[in-house]
Amino acid sequence: PAVLAALAPGAVIIRYGVGWDNVDVAAADERGVSVCNVPDYGTTTVADHAVSLALTLLRRLHQFNEVISAGGWLKPASQAPILEFSEATIGLFGTGKIGLTVAERLRAFGFTLLAYDPYANKDQLDALGIELVPLDELWRRSNLVTLHAPATPATIRAVNAESIAAMPRGSYIVNTARGTLVDLEAVVDALNSGQLAGAGLDVFDPEPLPEDHPIRSIGSAILTPHAAFYSESSMQNLQRLAVEEAQRAASGVPLRCRVNHPAPFAAAGTE
Repeated sequence: PAVLAALAPGAVIIRYGVGWDNVDVAAADERGVSVCNVPDYGTTTVADHAVSLALTLLRRLHQFNEVISAGGWLKPASQAPILEFSEATIGLFGTGKIGLTVAERLRAFGFTLLAYDPYANKDQLDALGIELVPLDELWRRSNLVTLHAPATPATIRAVNAESIAAMPRGSYIVNTARGTLVDLEAVVDALNSGQLAGAGLDVFDPEPLPEDHPIRSIGSAILTPHAAFYSESSMQNLQRLAVEEAQRAASGVPLRCRVNHPAPFAAAGTE
């Protein structure tokens, strides 16, 4: 609120990225400040990263590589079970632009696709070959769940000890969305017990991941440093789209990606 109060009436804040968790939107509403984001600069890039994590986990490529890079050798069956992609079910937690792009890529491999999203259009998902299911069914049927939802009171810690326990033993979690969606301690416990066979995590709570965090030493976890958004083209898109939104703000034309609905700000001394 203190920062917002220092802005001129009718100011515009442009979040250089997707999430606006670091902006007090309610206070912006009260001050008549518009808040915008850039939600679509890296949709395909994030989807590529999520799918890469999912495929690597399901084929155990990281664990094969770890043993061979250390000078060892192993029988493939030592990593069993490894499912054919056509035998595996992947659950999408969220079906926004990124979630649907992930589904498009995964469908080519023959996976069965489920989704949980209270705001999704069932007919649209049916047409894409995605079965919309209740949340408890998503956990119960999915061999891998990939997260594509914002951080809200309804989604924070969605991956927790209870939801992991509901999944088939030896399942996987992929998170390229928000670190707060995952209870990291519950994931560590599940990896150590074998309830989860692996996890692919690009985001954490907190970030950076603490140097002594136990998940760093678990070989079945693939950890990337909040890098899913990054490619040469996505960064060019982000810069261009943010500048274009700033141009609209300066010109007084409608904003492309406003995330709030501020009340008109009444200056001191006016009605």
